[in-house]
Amino acid sequence: MHSASIAIIGGGLSGLYAAYRLEQMGLTDYMLIEARSRFGGRIESPTFPDMTGPHNRFDLGPSWFWPELQPQLMQLIQAMDLEVFEQFETGAMVIERSPDDAPIRTNGYVNSPPSMRLAGGVASLIEALHRRLDKTRLMTGETVQSLRYRDDHIELDSVDIAHSVTTRKVQRVLLAMPPRLAESTIAFDPPLPEPLARQWRFTPTWMAPHAKYVALYDTPFWREQGLSGEARSLHGPMNEIHDASVPGGAAALFGFFGVPAQVRQTATEATLKAHCRSQLGRLFGPQAAEPRAELFKDWALDPLTATSADRRDGGAHVAAPEIEAPSGPWRGRVTGIGSEWSKPFPGYLAGAIDAVTRVVERIPSETQGWT
Repeated sequence: MHSASIAIIGGGLSGLYAAYRLEQMGLTDYMLIEARSRFGGRIESPTFPDMTGPHNRFDLGPSWFWPELQPQLMQLIQAMDLEVFEQFETGAMVIERSPDDAPIRTNGYVNSPPSMRLAGGVASLIEALHRRLDKTRLMTGETVQSLRYRDDHIELDSVDIAHSVTTRKVQRVLLAMPPRLAESTIAFDPPLPEPLARQWRFTPTWMAPHAKYVALYDTPFWREQGLSGEARSLHGPMNEIHDASVPGGAAALFGFFGVPAQVRQTATEATLKAHCRSQLGRLFGPQAAEPRAELFKDWALDPLTATSADRRDGGAHVAAPEIEAPSGPWRGRVTGIGSEWSKPFPGYLAGAIDAVTRVVERIPSETQGWT
C-alpha cells in the first residue's frame, strides 16, 4: 500500500497552492491526486486553434480578480512574476431588453476597484505553481472514489482511466474540490456527520451551471464606435458580454450564457455558436457576426465540475459551509480547502488562496501527533 502523510484531492488552484505551501514549509511527504489529465480544474485558458503565443489565450473559467480587495492572491501573482492588466471598460455599453426592441446604447460604468486579468490567462498562474512543485508528488488521471478511516490512518482508493484501483495510506486529506462534488462522488466510511454532509451537498459550485463563448477578431472594432464591448441582454442566448481582448494580442469578445443548462443541452454546440454570432451582430454590428474563430465551454457538461444538482441550480457565490466535521473520526482528518470553503471569497479565485492559507498554516503543529 502506497503511503504519504497528506493527500490533496484536486489539482486546481487550491490543490496546487496547497502543495506549494506545504513544500515551502518543508512538508514534502504529500501526494496530489487529480482526476483530469491536466491541472487547473475550473481554470482553463486555451488558445484559438490557429493562434499561438502567451498573449493569445482566453479564459473559459474565471477571469477577474481585484488586488485591492484580494491582496493574498495579488501577492502570489507577484511572487510568480506574472503580468496583469486592467479589464477594458472604456465607452458605452449596449442593452437588449427584448426580442421585439432594438438594442440601445447607454452609459457604461467602470468597476472600482478595477477588475484585473492575467496576461496569458489564469492558467499562467497554474503553470507557474506547477513549475515549482516536485513532479513525483503529482498524479493525474486518477479519480478518488472512497476514504476509509482506520484507527490511526485513512485508506484512500482511486481509480485510473484503465479502471485500475490503487489504495493509499494517509494521515490527512485536503479536499481541493467543490464541497458538493466531494460529498456526491467520494464514499466516506464511516459516513460524514449528516449536518456536515447536508451543508456540502447544498453548496452550489461556482461555474458549474454556466457556459462561456469567446469570439476572436482581427481588431477591437467596437472601440472605434465608442463601445466598451460590454452588453446586457434579456434576449440572449448570452445575458452578459465583455471585451476579452489581450494587450499586444488578439481582439475578442466573450459572454456568459443566460440560457439554463438543461435548455442548452437540447441544442448542439454548432447551434449555440450560431445563436451567439447572431446576437453579437445585433449588438455590435455585422462585423461582430463573423468572428475569425470561436471557443465554447459548457461547464454543466463537465462531470468533474458539475453534478445533476448544479445543472438544476447553483452557480452563485453563497455562504461557505464548514470545512470539516466538528467531532468524530473525521475531525482534523478530512478538511475542505476548495474555493467554496472560503468565507470572505467563496467561489472566487481569491477564495482558493484564502481557504488553503487558513488550513495549511495549522498543519505543522498537527503533524507532531501523527503516527
